[in-house]
Amino acid sequence: MRASRLLSILLLLQTQRRLTAGQLADRLEVSVRTIYRDVEALHGAGVPLYGEAGHAGGYQLLDGYRTRLTGLTVQEAESLFLTGLPGPAAELGYAEVVAALQLKLQAALPVELRDRANQLQQRFHLDAPGWYQDGDASAHLTDIARAVWHEHRVRVRYRSWQGEVTRTIEPYGLVLKGGRWYVVARRADPDRTGIGTYRVNQIMALELLAETFDWPTDFDLAGYWRTQVAEFRSRLHQREAVIRLSPQGRQRLREVASDVVWSAADRSAGPPDGDGWVTAVVPIESLTHAHGEFLRLGAEVEVLEPADLRAQLVDTARALAARYAGSP
Repeated sequence: MRASRLLSILLLLQTQRRLTAGQLADRLEVSVRTIYRDVEALHGAGVPLYGEAGHAGGYQLLDGYRTRLTGLTVQEAESLFLTGLPGPAAELGYAEVVAALQLKLQAALPVELRDRANQLQQRFHLDAPGWYQDGDASAHLTDIARAVWHEHRVRVRYRSWQGEVTRTIEPYGLVLKGGRWYVVARRADPDRTGIGTYRVNQIMALELLAETFDWPTDFDLAGYWRTQVAEFRSRLHQREAVIRLSPQGRQRLREVASDVVWSAADRSAGPPDGDGWVTAVVPIESLTHAHGEFLRLGAEVEVLEPADLRAQLVDTARALAARYAGSP
C-alpha cells in the first residue's frame, strides 16, 4: 500500500510540478504527517525531491527528473476503456483504479501533450443519463461485473414483465444504454438456453456460483447489441396515426417525440390551413403508449385516426373536463 502511495506522490509531482504537503494529503486521502514520512522515504531512496516553505512553496522534483515507474497494473489495463466514463467506472467498482490509471497516463505524456490532455478533460464532459433520470441504481451491478470478468455463473431472482423468476445465467458482458445497465447473458437452466438481455436493476437477488463457464471467443458483444437495438426499433412502431398539429404542436412534437416520429410528421405534413394547422401521418406503438404520448401535446394535437385511439382520447378529455369543472 505504501509503495503505491510513494509512486503516486512521484507521479503527482511529475504532472503537477509543485504541490504542498496538504494538497498531497488531500489527493491521497492521508494525513499531512504521513506525507512528511513518505517524502523522507523518497529522499532516502535518492529521489531528487525538494521542498520550499512559504505561501508559494511546496514539494517538487528536480528539473528534468522523470520516473520510469509508469507501468500499468492488470486492473488498470482492464479499466483503460473507462477513463472517459468516471461515473460508470465508479458504479462498476473501478473508481480508484481509473483515477490511478489517469495519473499514470498523464505522467507518461510529454509536457505539451499532457497540457493538451488536461485542456480536453476540462472542456469536454460526458454525462450519459438523460435529463429526467439519473440512471439505474443497483446493489448487484458490482457483483455482475465481477462475474463477467471471472466467468462465473450466477443465480438471479429477476423481475420481468411476467413476474419474478429465478434463473441461472452465464453473463457475457455489460452494456450501458441511456444511463441504464444491461447484462447480456446465456441462460444455463436445464429447461431453457439461449442468449438474452436483462436489465441489472431488475435483479432482486443474486448468488455468485462456484461454477465457471468458458466465455465464447466468437461472441461479439457490440455486434450483438447493435442487432438487438435494430430488432427493437423494427418492432417499435406497428401502426400509424393520422393527426392534426398546430404550429405550437409541431414544435412541441420535436421536444417530446422520437426522431422517427417527428421526422415522419415533417415528411407527411400537408399544406397548413388558415390557422396554421397541418395534417400528418406518424408511426405509433401500442394504443396505450400513443394515448399517453399525444396527451403530452395537450390541445395542440387532434387525432383523426385510428378511431379507437381517438375514442380513448375523447373519453380522457371528457374526464378531465369533468374533473376541472367544479371549484377546487
